[in-house]
Amino acid sequence: MSTEYSAQEKRSRISGIVGAASGNLVEWFDFYIYAVFAVYFTHALTAPDMDDTTKSIYVWGVFAASFFMRPIGSWFFGRLADQHGRKKSMVVSICVMAVSSFLFALLPTYEQVGLLAPFLLLLVRLLQGLSVGGEYGAVATYMSEIGLKGRKGFFSSFQYVTLSGGQLLASLLSVIMLAFLTKAQLEAGWWRLPFVIGGCAALVSLFARRHLEETLSTKDSHQEGSGTLRELFKNHWKRFLLVVGYTSAGSLAFYTITVYSKTYLSNTLGLADQTVGYIMTLCLLVFMIAQPFFGIFADRLGRRTAMLAFSGLLAIFIYPVMAIAMPYFASQVWLVAILLVFMMLILSFYTSISGLVKAEMFPTHVRALGVGFSYAVGNALFGGSAPSLALQFKAVGFENIFFIYVSIMLMICFLCSLAIPKDPEYLHQEP
Repeated sequence: MSTEYSAQEKRSRISGIVGAASGNLVEWFDFYIYAVFAVYFTHALTAPDMDDTTKSIYVWGVFAASFFMRPIGSWFFGRLADQHGRKKSMVVSICVMAVSSFLFALLPTYEQVGLLAPFLLLLVRLLQGLSVGGEYGAVATYMSEIGLKGRKGFFSSFQYVTLSGGQLLASLLSVIMLAFLTKAQLEAGWWRLPFVIGGCAALVSLFARRHLEETLSTKDSHQEGSGTLRELFKNHWKRFLLVVGYTSAGSLAFYTITVYSKTYLSNTLGLADQTVGYIMTLCLLVFMIAQPFFGIFADRLGRRTAMLAFSGLLAIFIYPVMAIAMPYFASQVWLVAILLVFMMLILSFYTSISGLVKAEMFPTHVRALGVGFSYAVGNALFGGSAPSLALQFKAVGFENIFFIYVSIMLMICFLCSLAIPKDPEYLHQEP
């Protein structure tokens, strides 16, 4: 298993990890500022005669709808990555995110254009979903290929360091803006600023990505069936379904704990917006820092062990922590934060290696497509719908049933994880 690398090659590969990860940070920051600032642009972009719950369901429904663009994005960018290079795919996806972020900042309000406002909100969000759909597969593939052998879990964990870092920066930005602006001022138009910042950051990250080392060989790019769904479904459909299986539960758990929990703390536990901002920022910081340590765990004890720990532990704890303990300790903010950190640490068994586990299941010539498309399908069906579905359960008075649903999906993930090979790296080819 050991492979010797020269000092120059180590520096080159680490530089590649940093370059890919920095763009990933910006992509996910741009994507998650929607979730963080949704409460402030909801009234501006929806009909004034709708009640607050209906408005929230629509806005989070748009959030869920954007996930259905991910399969299209993963197909387009996955094909591009497998046929023309990982680097080109990542450069194009960050450009699309930059454009969509600037368009979001320019959205007209319902007062200005009527029903066109929520429709334009949907269109711009779908464009963001297209970009992120292509981002995940290309980055996961690139980082799995350029990481040092024997330490791939550690290096691949930086995909979620930057992914959670994007969430963290979005949450931190909301804390800073709330310190200087009132809720009324944010609702009046200052909610546009984060999208301007995100668009500018995306343009800056282009520089890092334009200098990445390509990992796709000419031989693999020209192999018959490279980057095609026909090849993926004809020869690798079993692995595809397996990856969709554990991605569905992983994505559902991820969006429940890191995205919906913000709404849960505000709407269900009744915590103040600024308090929720502090809690989410602190928890996401811990979550981000934890990723490399869990990546090292997977390198030493195996990917399958990590996946089984994630699905088994979270299936046991998701309901008692979220539905019972958090409401019980709602008046003790520090305990709520500890409980949320606990959930994020269990989640880290999955997030630290999720991209790597997927990448190691597919051969090089369909790797980006296989990773991205399976991830996008799982996200579209289960991940992106989490906040909207949870709110619909809440609207009919059965919010806690949602956590039972998450637990059942995690049990399915546990069964899927049993089928992960103990040493799947035989599929991996050094660039």
